[in-house]
Amino acid sequence: MFQLKYSAMEDKTGIKQLKQPLILPECQGVVDPKIQILPSKSPKSQASSNAIDDEFVQDGDSEMRNEQANSHHPPGGQEGRTHKEYEYSPVPASDSQTANGSDTLQETQFFSPADDIDHHVRRHLHEDPEMTEKGSRLLQYLGSFAGNCGAVATGAAMGWTSPVLPMLKESPTNANNPFGRAITSEEGSWIGSLVAMGAAFGGFGAGFVIEKYGRKTALLASVIPFVIGWILTGTAAYVVQLYIARIFFGFAAGLCFTALPMYVGEIAETPIRGALGSLFQMFITAGLLYSYAIGPYVSYTVLWIACICVPLVFFALFLTLPESPYYYLSKGRKDDAIKSVARLRGKSAAGVQKEVDEMQVVVEEAYRNESSYAALFTVKANFKALLLTCALVFFQQFSGINVVLFYTGDIFNAAGGNLSSDIATIIVGSVMLAASFITPLVVERLGRKLLLIASSIGQTVSMGTLGLYFYLQHINSDLTAISWLPVVSLVVFIATYSFGWGPLAWAVMGELFASDVRSKASSLTVVFCWILAFCITKFYSNIEVSLGNYTAFWIFAVISFGGVFFVYFLLPETKGKSLQQIQDELNGIKHRNIIPTSSSSPTKQ
Repeated sequence: MFQLKYSAMEDKTGIKQLKQPLILPECQGVVDPKIQILPSKSPKSQASSNAIDDEFVQDGDSEMRNEQANSHHPPGGQEGRTHKEYEYSPVPASDSQTANGSDTLQETQFFSPADDIDHHVRRHLHEDPEMTEKGSRLLQYLGSFAGNCGAVATGAAMGWTSPVLPMLKESPTNANNPFGRAITSEEGSWIGSLVAMGAAFGGFGAGFVIEKYGRKTALLASVIPFVIGWILTGTAAYVVQLYIARIFFGFAAGLCFTALPMYVGEIAETPIRGALGSLFQMFITAGLLYSYAIGPYVSYTVLWIACICVPLVFFALFLTLPESPYYYLSKGRKDDAIKSVARLRGKSAAGVQKEVDEMQVVVEEAYRNESSYAALFTVKANFKALLLTCALVFFQQFSGINVVLFYTGDIFNAAGGNLSSDIATIIVGSVMLAASFITPLVVERLGRKLLLIASSIGQTVSMGTLGLYFYLQHINSDLTAISWLPVVSLVVFIATYSFGWGPLAWAVMGELFASDVRSKASSLTVVFCWILAFCITKFYSNIEVSLGNYTAFWIFAVISFGGVFFVYFLLPETKGKSLQQIQDELNGIKHRNIIPTSSSSPTKQ
């Protein structure tokens, strides 16, 4: 029960002031912020108030009473009612202006409600659970870590070629060679490149699975081609069987590369979205190092058994985590979305209601018109985002990263340094993993663009220097004094790639697209990425033979330098922006009344 306090209420004829408050026991409408709300009086003071009011009524003549009734009618707008009827009437929301606009309302103030205010009024006073309830980001971190274990499985499959291909090429035939003969360079190039071709095809299927069954389901489904690929690898008696296995690995990689950035970007709150998105590269690197460190010291059979365990562990860890709330909202399953957000934020269902409502509004707006692949080319923001992400993966792949990852052992063998290629490969993998820890720590402070520019400069210098070393080797210069240069160059290249183009190309991809086209756009971008990767890894050996490997490294250096200008002049900064703000910027809207909150999850388009 509340009291509505009026001070100095007078009519135009100078009748007595009404000094006592009117009583509203139930307030079901909107509480106007200009009205003072106080705890209700005791029955004794209430009776006293009524007595004073009765005395006031008795002192006035009939005309005054009629005039007062007209000028002090209840906020509900129902004139002619007695004070007793008015006293126990709720105030409709539409009549708050009437109360404020009364000629007799001279002084009003707003005070905090008493502890016994009901929940409905408390919400109108903006004391809603979502604003006061403290949550936890622990499950967001755990979900990102568990999901990125799929990236570890991808990295292990990609890095498998580095220790194995030199062994398969050995002549006389290595005892661990399952084919009983040394493979040719052409066969080795197909083994190294077919993962990329499989990923290009897998990217198309990934869009359908993500849209129909969800991000989580797509990631879990990637375990199937991983397991099939490792079984084919372990039982391979012919090179063709190994080709097929590598294509299956590509299918799995296509699912992971498409679904994982989307999943992480959609479960993470805005302040930590960039950091969690950049974990992708770190976990891929962990998978690469897994194969680099184990491969040289175990048999062919032990290596594939060790590698097949990785996707199985990922499946077990990721199975119990929640699906993306945006997927649920896109399917009209709001209750499931509320449960998902409540788990991810460590709050109650009531505590995330407002956030889910905001998600739903934007999702419904995005899905009002059914999206298609054509929308990627006809809608300005979508087309611009597609061009930007395709450019991102172009500069990423033409840095030469997959050549380095797939052929690390061959590169060190060609360099002819004093350091064993096995040890050098492990050093490179370790540096790559260590450098991957940098991005999650600094990306939200320094921004995406600064890290990408620094990464481009480091790649330009390292690839240019490596190309110079191999050119000097080609012209038979004495390289004894700089035999360390290939290792240092690759360490610098891997380090700079790992804090810039490696993680951020995928993190930014997850931020640029609107939700109604995100799965389709991501799958197209992944397909484009892996087609580039296939071309580079397959034809690197042809360039090496015809033009020299130094030419390939110089090409990578020039393209990396071009990435500096692309990032500086064309790529928008997404640091600290909600997904809604990013879409506005792509649409050319510079100022919009959007107030991102640190506690809200990324607003999906």
